[in-house]
Amino acid sequence: MLKVNSLEALSDLYDAPAELSLRKVANRLTPLYRQWVEGSRFCILSTVGPQGVHGTPRGDDGPVVRVADDTTIHMPDWRGNNRLDALRDIVCDGRVALLFMVPGSNTTVRVNGKAWLTDDAALRESFARKSILPASVIVIEVEEVFIQCAKALMRSGLWSRDDAGTVPTVGEILQDMTEGDVSAKPYDDGYADYAKTRMW
Repeated sequence: MLKVNSLEALSDLYDAPAELSLRKVANRLTPLYRQWVEGSRFCILSTVGPQGVHGTPRGDDGPVVRVADDTTIHMPDWRGNNRLDALRDIVCDGRVALLFMVPGSNTTVRVNGKAWLTDDAALRESFARKSILPASVIVIEVEEVFIQCAKALMRSGLWSRDDAGTVPTVGEILQDMTEGDVSAKPYDDGYADYAKTRMW
């Protein structure tokens, strides 16, 4: 199999970028981009660090991030599995990319920039939920914002399908990976109730 191993070889495979794909890029959150980001309850946070690259899902029951100003976004780090993959990357490198999604819309919005972590008490307190505070807040300095064309979500029919029954459950995967130390059915049956107590 041939490997494309130069930028020149890559360029030869494609046409020049469409004009609108370049004109849609902003270096800040314009009013409409801000409206879009604030309307998103879910995004993928992508990071890079010494241990490789990571993409982690982030979600909330309201806006997944808070826009502080047109070049600054705050993202609370709610309780998860404590692997800290993305947070370690941010401490070591800081480059981040976010992909914001809104159910029902085939459009996505991409934000690229630099991030750092804070445990500032007042900022953490401002995100308090049910008396629970995030352990830290990710501060994202926006460098680039743009919409991504809808073709990928249109091709996949993401919002019009339910394929959950065609893939293994988390319990089944854990049972396999732990060689039976975790039992699939009890894990899957009990997870929703367990998660309700650890959402924030």
